[in-house]
Amino acid sequence: MDIFEEIVRLRREGQRAALATIVHTNGSIPSYESSRMLVREDGSIAGTVGGGCVEAEVWAAAKEVIRAEAPRKMTFNLNSEASYDNGLICGGTLEIFVEPILPQPILYIFGGGHVSIALARAAHTTGFAIGVIDDRESFANAERFPMAREIHTSYEGAFAKLKPDKSSYLVIVTRGHRDDMRVLGWAVGTSARYIGMIGSKRKVLSVYKALEKEGIPVEKFERVHAPMGLDIGALTPEEIAISITAELIGIRRNATGLAHKAIQVPKASPTSAD
Repeated sequence: MDIFEEIVRLRREGQRAALATIVHTNGSIPSYESSRMLVREDGSIAGTVGGGCVEAEVWAAAKEVIRAEAPRKMTFNLNSEASYDNGLICGGTLEIFVEPILPQPILYIFGGGHVSIALARAAHTTGFAIGVIDDRESFANAERFPMAREIHTSYEGAFAKLKPDKSSYLVIVTRGHRDDMRVLGWAVGTSARYIGMIGSKRKVLSVYKALEKEGIPVEKFERVHAPMGLDIGALTPEEIAISITAELIGIRRNATGLAHKAIQVPKASPTSAD
């Protein structure tokens, strides 16, 4: 199997993996420099970095690299140590670099207004693929969004076609409460890594309450970032886009200290009247 072709296949299918590469050798080792082993998310492997206990440790590290989405460098001193038996007592030093293989993140922007254009531009420059959804063809088109990989002109049609996963980011910036509700009601039922909605706390809370009345459990909204974007005092569409993009990058890179601005929906008292 060609490892690089397999990497392309995995990324295309939205799957994660880790690639371990021998980057330095010194002395006698049971493999050669630039040997590679691909570890898929399900634990299966392709290729080898020498076998034995070293390979077992690299496999375990690769699983953690996939989870954390952060690279790691490993050094093994194979100087007749009993712990590296099973054919690996060779008297050499081995350095292995383990890096995550991740699908390209895709940002689905629901709404085609001014903020959406600025957001598409900003997010695209930072490595996000872009998808745009708006039920107005005059707003969702290639002329306004030349960077978009896909454009949908029906919300219901998009709901049926899109299958958000851990590489998907959903941003809701539609033109009104009704469309916000439609999109959010669908979004919280997906496996998207990020769900964000623009608007004041009052607006967000009113949307949550309306969806709760339609039968969506209030706990579903705990994963929603709203109001979305980092608090940098943004006012213009371009500034708002930067604040949202910065938050998306923080989520993508598992940044520590990134506050999740989830609005808590007050639970109705059992004795209160509707």
